[in-house]
Amino acid sequence: MGLPLQKTLIMTQSQTQKVDMTQGDIRSIMQRMTVPMLFGMITLMSFNLVDTFFISMLGTHELAAVSFTFPVTFTVISLAIGLSIGTSAVIAKAHGSGDSSGAKADGLAALWLSAYLVLALSIIGYLTMDPLFRLLGAKEDTLPFIHDYMSWWFGGSVLLITPMIGNAVLRAAGDTKTPSLMMACSGLVNAILEPILIFGWGPIPAFGVEGASIASVISWTVSFSLILYLIMVKRKLVATGHQPLPEFIRISRRILHIGLPAAGANMLTPLAMAVLTAIMASYGAHAVAAYGVGARIESIACLVVLALSMTLPPFVSQNFGAKQLPRIAEAYQLCLSFVMKWQFAVYVFLAIAAPWLAAVFSDDAQVQHLICWFVWILPLGYGLQGIVILTNSSLNALHLPLRALSLSVVRLFVFYVPIAWLGGKLFGVIGIFAGGLLANVLIALTALLVFRRTLTDLSSQTND
Repeated sequence: MGLPLQKTLIMTQSQTQKVDMTQGDIRSIMQRMTVPMLFGMITLMSFNLVDTFFISMLGTHELAAVSFTFPVTFTVISLAIGLSIGTSAVIAKAHGSGDSSGAKADGLAALWLSAYLVLALSIIGYLTMDPLFRLLGAKEDTLPFIHDYMSWWFGGSVLLITPMIGNAVLRAAGDTKTPSLMMACSGLVNAILEPILIFGWGPIPAFGVEGASIASVISWTVSFSLILYLIMVKRKLVATGHQPLPEFIRISRRILHIGLPAAGANMLTPLAMAVLTAIMASYGAHAVAAYGVGARIESIACLVVLALSMTLPPFVSQNFGAKQLPRIAEAYQLCLSFVMKWQFAVYVFLAIAAPWLAAVFSDDAQVQHLICWFVWILPLGYGLQGIVILTNSSLNALHLPLRALSLSVVRLFVFYVPIAWLGGKLFGVIGIFAGGLLANVLIALTALLVFRRTLTDLSSQTND
């Protein structure tokens, strides 16, 4: 999976509000954008944990059923994430070049495009639900629960995707505070409604696993309504109606040019995790359990990196549109320097707390032993991993999605998985951890070289 603050908000002559990231103190801009996003991500993660807790109370079959839905829901969400990356890159570049009307048209096309694609996937998913989940390994005793959950999920999926695209529009305009509040609001509504609809309350009957999905759809509806009002009516960041088909197709192609490779890159991580889990399985259940705990620790330990990966791209795209390449280089270096220092501090904390963390997650001595070794080795490379993540997001922001996708492939399937596998063959489970650390060193160096060469090439093109 701070930087001091100074306000640089610029109001345009119209009602459109955006942050001009092509001028002003870079440190200030990055902190203003990153801190709210980090808050939103932490809040959303907390509510997701609550989500899992309530579903687990229903029973093993219900929890298993929801677990089976992950590959399907993740595919749709990965597409949405890719589209939001493409949307943010296209719109931020338009803002940077001073084309406000173009940015509005891009936003409108992105909303319709995401709705059409997700609706098509949802219809296909709904019509092929039973054979699809049988193919994924679901048994007859879990299929009814899967059907209860996914029927509502497919029906409300457009309501989930639209806020994601709307938040990308806001981030492209330099506003990360509102998206973070939207995430928190949606998560809070879901957390309140879920136990009521799952277990029943007063006149409200217990819907079981179906209630979890209904609660999600209601929370998405709230976000859907708020985001459309905000970007179309209040701030006028997006045009209304539907543009002519030729214009829609032209803009959609630009968004998909970035969005589809970004979605593909996003899907590579769970694929690599599946391969690593299979490798771990050859060393026994203790190794798999320890790796699973380690993966959860990693998702929390790298939250700052993930927040920066969502806030750096709009800055890069705006300055790319304004042809301010030196500002891009400076922001990139500032973020890398901060990430390396921050993640080292996180590593020191984790290394000291390793025995306690191991005891919290498991009472098995063998699992605890492996968790400790995971924490003592792999987090040392999280700063290096952060370099790769930020480089990828910056390449997408520079409208070079295939270069970002290639770097993701190299990272996971040329370096990480093969070196971890080799480390396991030589030194066992601890060798897998050490191999992962070595892989992060090599790919971080590669990412630095790729980005520097990219900026050099773009600078030459600008000068020509």
